[in-house]
This record gives sequence, structure tokens and C-alpha cells, in this order.
Amino acid sequence: MGLAETTGTMTSTQVRKTAALTVGLLMGVWVIDYIDRVMMAVALPFIGAEYDLSKTEQGWLITVFSLVYLLCQVPGGILADRYGARRQLMVSLVLWSIFTALTGLAWGLGALLVIRALFGVGQGLFPGASFKAMAERTTPESRATAAGSMLAANQLGAGVAPLIVAPLILLLGWRHTFWVTAVAGVIIGFMLWKMLPPALPSHLNGSDRAERQGVPLSLVLRSASVWKFAALFCAANMLGYGMMTWVPSYLLEERGISLISTGFMSAVPSLVMCATTFVGGWLFDRYFHNRARLFVIPLLLLTALLLVVMLQAETAIGFTVYQTLALGVAGLSTMGVLGMPFRALPPAVVGSGMGVVNVGGQVAGVLAPVLMGLLVDKVSYTAAFGLLIATTVLAALIAVIVPQRPEQFTFGTKETA
Repeated sequence: MGLAETTGTMTSTQVRKTAALTVGLLMGVWVIDYIDRVMMAVALPFIGAEYDLSKTEQGWLITVFSLVYLLCQVPGGILADRYGARRQLMVSLVLWSIFTALTGLAWGLGALLVIRALFGVGQGLFPGASFKAMAERTTPESRATAAGSMLAANQLGAGVAPLIVAPLILLLGWRHTFWVTAVAGVIIGFMLWKMLPPALPSHLNGSDRAERQGVPLSLVLRSASVWKFAALFCAANMLGYGMMTWVPSYLLEERGISLISTGFMSAVPSLVMCATTFVGGWLFDRYFHNRARLFVIPLLLLTALLLVVMLQAETAIGFTVYQTLALGVAGLSTMGVLGMPFRALPPAVVGSGMGVVNVGGQVAGVLAPVLMGLLVDKVSYTAAFGLLIATTVLAALIAVIVPQRPEQFTFGTKETA
């Protein structure tokens, strides 16, 4: 099944309703997606204690998922472009719910690594399909705002996860907590299947532009512009993965905070980042879609500065305050990083194109947990968080070379920055 189309005309109200319902449903799925991911980070101290794992071994439980998730990005995008978004969304949800439940049945480190790798397959099929579904059901002019809303759900999930997961772990244990979350995934999957609206007509969602341009898939995968944004997303995404994985353990072990307090203090920065990601998408669409560097570079540099101040905080509350400010500013930059390729890619190839960009982001998911775990084992938490400062500055430097406007985002061999 290729790109789905709707025949006839649609009113502006119908177009807005289609976009709003699509955004709402995909936000719900992304929330469950990130609850599933953050749940492992919150449970790490308990899993580590049960199996006597080092910090490096605990980091591998996150990294093995991220590695498989990374490898599935481009294939997942290609499959979404070729067979359509709706079915792939459902396959992804079913698979990751199964392996979330199986995590609670694991009997050792080896079993956990295998299950988390398979969990990465299930979730790895989702991003390309979600971008594809979004591109089919929104107009190009509103796409960055819509994507900002959808991606803000990442941080909403990361924010609410500790508030939900920490009490459940204390009440039920870490194994039963994974089973409860698996049921939630099944419920939201059923809602998505029943309620996802048909795609907009091609002249509204811009898919006719792909036919006029004649962009072959192979050219998208070889596009220097696409890979520049993948590199930028990699460097920028180190911050999110690093904080999500190691802040709960840091607060528990270094600051002596209780699990419930740790859950709350881990949630606040992510919830703030959720709000600023949404605002960043709106600002990018309205003021900066042709001036991405002016938007992204100052925000990334300010984020790095706030991280430096965070490391110097003497109290857990001070640490959380500056972490919140840093992630809030980083959230504003998110749609500057992702908005340009998402606006410029034709809907017919947006799944595979954004799959390539997301490969970069998931390289960060592979590197950040294990590198930071190694730094904690060998040096200190301060050194581990210092790595995130360096990669955030690197993201600002990479932003200098990425295309700023749709006309600069080409698919040929001669591309301008």
C-alpha cells in the first residue's frame, strides 16, 4: 500500500481536525513510548542491585536497545513509505508491548540484553511511520508546529514516567511495573487503529510535489543535507539520552534522595522540556523556518552554559533547577534541528528521509548511556555530565554547516549550506 490519498475537497476546518486528531493520537503513542524507555532508567538501580551489575553493564541495558533501535530507523522509514503508516504503527505497538511484558520475566543480564534488543526492533519501526502519518495528514505550512507537538510528547512521557514508575516499583516491584506498562501500550494501539483519520489529498499535504520533483529514494539516502542533519541530531540528542539514563541513579546514589523524590526531581525538567519543545515548533514555523542557524546555535550554546552551572550546584535542588533550565532551552531548539528536514522532505519520502535523520539521534542513544556509565565507573558523575556539555557545543558547531532554507535542501550532488 503506497501513500494513502483522499478524494474530493476538504474545508479548512476538516483539514485542521484531521491534523489535530492525528497529532493527539501520535502524542499518546509517543508518551507510552517514552514511558517504556524511561522506565528502564528508573529501574536500573534495582536491576543492578538484583544482578550485581556495574554501571557500565547497566549502561549496556540502555545501549543495546538504542543500537537496535538505530539500525531499524532507515528500514522502518522505507517500509512506511512503501507500505503505509497505519499498519506499521500497529505492528510496532504490538511488538514493543510484547517485549515490554517479557522484560518483567527476564532471569539475568543475558536475557535482559536479548529482550531489550528485540524491544528496540518494535520501537525502531515507529518513528518513520509516525513521521509518515504526520506528513500525510498535515499541510507543509503547519508541519513543524504539528511535529513539535508530537515530539513534545517525548518529553511529556519522560516527565510523567518517573512520577508513575517510581511509585509502581515501590508498590509492585520492577518486574510487575513492566507488565502494567505493556497493557497501556495495547490500549493506546487499539485507539490509534480505530481513530487515525485518512490522509489529506495530495495537493494539500504536498505529496504532489514529490511527483513533480521526481525524488528517488536512493537520492534521499545519499543526500548530504539529510546526513548533515543526522549529525546535528546526534550531537544534540546526547543530552536527552544522557540525562534520561543517569540522572535518576545520580540523585539516588550521589545525593541520597529517596526514590519518590528522585522520580519527582527527574520529572520536572522533562515536563518543562515538553512545553518548550511545543513552543519551539511554533516559533520555528512563525519566525525562523528560513533562519534555522539564528534559532538553533544561540540556544545550544546557552544550554551548554547552563549545564556548566548545573555541575557546580551544591544541592540536589540546585542541580535540578539548572538541569530544568538547560533542558528547557534545549527543548526550544529541538524543532530547529528537526523542523527544516521535516518541512523540506516530500511526504512520499519523508519516512525514509526522517529515518536517516533519526539514525543520528539514535547514535546518541547508543553512545551516551554506555560512555557515561564508563565515565562514572572510571572517573565520576561530574566527568560523565561533562561529556554532555562537550557534545552540546559540538551540536552548535555542526549547526553552522546545515542548510537553513528549503531551497538549500537539495537531493543532488551539489548542495549548499
